[in-house]
Amino acid sequence: MGLDQYAFIRLETKDVDGNFETEELATWRKHSSLHGFMEQHYYGDKEFNCIDLEITEDDIDELEEAVNAGDLPATKGFFFGDDSSKYYKEADLEFCANARKALEDGQEVFYSSWW
Repeated sequence: MGLDQYAFIRLETKDVDGNFETEELATWRKHSSLHGFMEQHYYGDKEFNCIDLEITEDDIDELEEAVNAGDLPATKGFFFGDDSSKYYKEADLEFCANARKALEDGQEVFYSSWW
C-alpha cells in the first residue's frame, strides 16, 4: 500500500458505463509533497483521497514556482513515504508543461490520488 497519484485529462468520449474516458498525463508514487500541495488547493470537507481535483492554469503556475524553488510543502501520512521532491522535480516540471498545453488546447486537467 502507499500513495499513488495520477494526473489526467478528461476526454469528451464516454465508456460503456457512461463515464468519461481519460488520458494519463503523469503518475507518481509516494510523492507526498506534491500531494500536500494539491491538498492545499482542495477546499472540501472530506478526507483528500480518491478525489478528482480539477487543476487550473493558476494552479500550474503556483506548482511550477514551488517546484523550481524547492518549496513544496512537507506532508506526512502513514502511506506517504519520505519527501521525494528532488527525485520527482523533472517529472513535476514536465507535468506542468504538459498540463499547460492541455489547458491551452481547451482540455480539463485533473489530479487524483489513492492511498
